[in-house]
Order: sequence, then structure tokens, then C-alpha cells
Amino acid sequence: MTHPIPSQLARELVKEAYDMHIHSGPDVIQRIGHDIEIAEKFREVGLGGFVIKSHYSSTAGRAALAREMVSDVKVMGAICLNQAIGGMNALAVEMAAREGTKVVWFPTVDAENEPVGRQAPVPGANIPFWAHMQHQLRREGVFSEAVKVVDEEMNLLPEVTAVLRSIAKHDLILATAHLSRDEIFAVVDAALDAGVKRITITHPEFPTQNLSPVDQAALAERGAFLEHCIASIFFKKYTWETVFENIRYTGIKQVYFASDLGQPSKPPVEDGLAIAADMGLAAGFSKDEVHQMIVHNSRRLVEGKG
Repeated sequence: MTHPIPSQLARELVKEAYDMHIHSGPDVIQRIGHDIEIAEKFREVGLGGFVIKSHYSSTAGRAALAREMVSDVKVMGAICLNQAIGGMNALAVEMAAREGTKVVWFPTVDAENEPVGRQAPVPGANIPFWAHMQHQLRREGVFSEAVKVVDEEMNLLPEVTAVLRSIAKHDLILATAHLSRDEIFAVVDAALDAGVKRITITHPEFPTQNLSPVDQAALAERGAFLEHCIASIFFKKYTWETVFENIRYTGIKQVYFASDLGQPSKPPVEDGLAIAADMGLAAGFSKDEVHQMIVHNSRRLVEGKG
């Protein structure tokens, strides 16, 4: 399959950037390469580092091994609060923090807002691999039910409050994952009240989030970052034009790009940010603006420098 080839200018513009959202192996889903291979490729093209995301397990240990093997690339671990690790499980967050994790994603595949792995698919529907796997498990009697974060009045559940306390205590990055619009606002406001300093809104254009430019701007005004993921563009979930229209509305101060790549049929992970740079330049953003979005802002998020 043919993929875009980044320009040399784009390669230079994104040097030292962090890709805050990649899918590498080993994983329960086939990936384009394993952690150490991808770290070596990041080193070859001059990228600063990446966050390993798994929907089903903590990746802090994997990240530590990759850093040991490729010491000049900052490989960071994460945990996703899906049912496989106990859902809204403050103990799992505490253990991941002690392992050195960087990011805590709220529910993704088990978000109440993401039912495709729990509801019978429409015949002929193109559903994700993880959803196929969860339907297979359900047929075998192994159920992965929705992880709730709010009650019917949109009040946060006690277990969510406990998770937010752990995130704040360890100064971790909170990612909103596949929550709905109203859940996102409830969680962000509660996280700020709990003292969480770093929050990122995961792929706000994704169909199950589909945040308006006004909502994105309101979240950015609260200090949250807006993580625009490019993999979903290749999956035809939304377009570059939509992303750039939203960025023009929100401004670039709280915006960064992440690849969300690692799928074998999609572009190489190490190309993702440079592809975004080329597309940003083509859309009329200046070199300085592209550098700020992709390099400066990703590093601000990781380093907690405001």
C-alpha cells in the first residue's frame, strides 16, 4: 500500500518532537513493529520519543526496557482504564505510576460511549479488530462491559474521583480517550478541581467524540491540550480539512499532533508527525506554527512547562 513520503523539510521541522500516542508491539493486536524497533527508527529520524498505548495492559515496563535499549529516545509508558485492568481502578494507576508511567487514558474500547465491542454489529459493518476480539470473547462467555465514569445526573462516580487523586498526586497526564462530550467536560472540570495539571483531549474529531470548535476552544481555555490524531484520517473517520478548520478556530497554543499509528496497513509510525507537518504547511500554516504544534507543544505537555 502506498503511503505519503514526508519531505525533508518536514523531517527537520519535527525533530525532537514527542509522539504522544502510538500502538507498538508486543500487543494482543498485530502491530507494525515492536517497541525497540520503533525507538530505533525514531532515533534514526531525530524524533524525541513516544508514548506506548495498549488498550489492555500497562506499558510502563515495556517503556523502561525500550529506554534501556535505546537510551537517547524517551519512551514513555501508559495505562488505559478499560476492564482488562479493572476499569476505574486507582490501585492500577498507583502501581503504574510507581513503574514510571506517564499517561493515564480513561476508557477507550470499554467507554460507555464506545459500544461497538458490546453491541451486535450491523451486518457488513467494518468494525475494528479489537471489537471483533471482544465479540469473540463474549461468545466464549468472557464479557467486557462498559466502564462508567458518571451517574445519570453527570456526577462523577467515587472511583473516578479516586483515580483523579492518584493522577494528581503523581503528576501524570490525563487523556480523555473515548469519553463522550458531556463526560469529557465533567472529567476535565473535576480533574482541575483535584489538582491535575496536565490534561489532553484525545482525537476530538473522532466520531464518538466529535467535539465542535466551540467545545474544543472551551477545553483549551481550561488549559487542556487538544490531541489531533492522524491515523483516523487514514481510516477515513474525518479529514485533514476538518482538523485544520478546528485549529484555526481554537488557535495553536494548546494543540499538538499525535500519530495514533502502529497498524500494519497504515504509514510507518516514525513518518506520522512529519506527514502532519507537510499537511500543515500545505494548509497554510507557517513553519514556526507547525514546529510549535508538533514539537514545542508536545514537549510542553511532557515536561509540564505550562
